[in-house]
Amino acid sequence: MKNNDWKDRLNIVYSTNPDFTYETEAEEQSELLPKAQQNLRVGIEKKNRGGKTATVVKGFTGPDDALKELAKLLKTRCGVGGAAKDGEIIIQGDLRKKVVELLKKEGYVRTK
Repeated sequence: MKNNDWKDRLNIVYSTNPDFTYETEAEEQSELLPKAQQNLRVGIEKKNRGGKTATVVKGFTGPDDALKELAKLLKTRCGVGGAAKDGEIIIQGDLRKKVVELLKKEGYVRTK
């Protein structure tokens, strides 16, 4: 039986080519670097946040699952809310020193 899943070919309506095959795009998973090689940058942003301060961790290299796991760890240890999206971890409030200390304790030694 042919695998004819319509969800894989949502953007193709019809083809008159008899040799046409549907190609599906597989998302590339970025490779997770070891903690000691991660080059993380911790900073503060106020733009587009209604004047509220947020601590932002940039430079994480790895899959989204690992990013979300690190964000969850930081949020619970700091006792605040936040998010992990677009390769960044956003922590509510000005917690730069605490976030840097937590990252270094977890093994992310190249953190500034």
